[in-house]
Amino acid sequence: MEYTCEEIAKMIDHSLLRPELTEQEIIEGCEIAKKYNVASVCCRPSDVALAKKILAGSEVKVGAVVGFPHGSHRTETKVFEAELALKDGAEELDMVIHIGKLRSRDFDYVKKDIQAVVEVAHRHGAIVKVILENCYLTDELKQIGCRLAEEAGADFVKTSTGFAPGGATIEDLILMRQSVSPKVQVKAAGGVRDLDAALRVREVGATRFGATKTVEILEECKKRKAQTGGCC
Repeated sequence: MEYTCEEIAKMIDHSLLRPELTEQEIIEGCEIAKKYNVASVCCRPSDVALAKKILAGSEVKVGAVVGFPHGSHRTETKVFEAELALKDGAEELDMVIHIGKLRSRDFDYVKKDIQAVVEVAHRHGAIVKVILENCYLTDELKQIGCRLAEEAGADFVKTSTGFAPGGATIEDLILMRQSVSPKVQVKAAGGVRDLDAALRVREVGATRFGATKTVEILEECKKRKAQTGGCC
């Protein structure tokens, strides 16, 4: 299947999460997101208000991370963090599950943790992407984590934070797509650094991916479009 460059752009959550990013780099990242009209920026909680200001008047949504990057915050902390991000203008939340609780098979805790964030997000009309951090999980726990996220009302399941030893793999994306119903979407994160990688994750059912190489991916798309008269 072929995709236009505009369709590829709307798969991208432009990542502005590195801890060393300056305020000027956040502004520049938002300007890139606006120029290429991507789906969203995914930023640190303290940058949400600034990103909202820079992206005002554009179609690009502001996303914030919750419980990032380890997921071990108390549920009440995650809820408070979510509420502040929503107040500052976030429309999407990427929350990390409590990885240790999932590995401990405390599934009730994991589900309630997700559900608490989902409830506050949905009250504000925002969506939630649940990060599993697959590199720490068995295939069985990946499947269980996906099902718990769906049962808790999440809108997406997501492979990883991009800050752990492993990122998105095609095998994991296939497994995750099979583990949830069609109403739950799948996001890839960690390792999608060029156009071919973006196309591969789309082929197996991911509808969003996190990217720091947004410019390179979309400029390659434009180049191919110019060469072929079509797209990817």
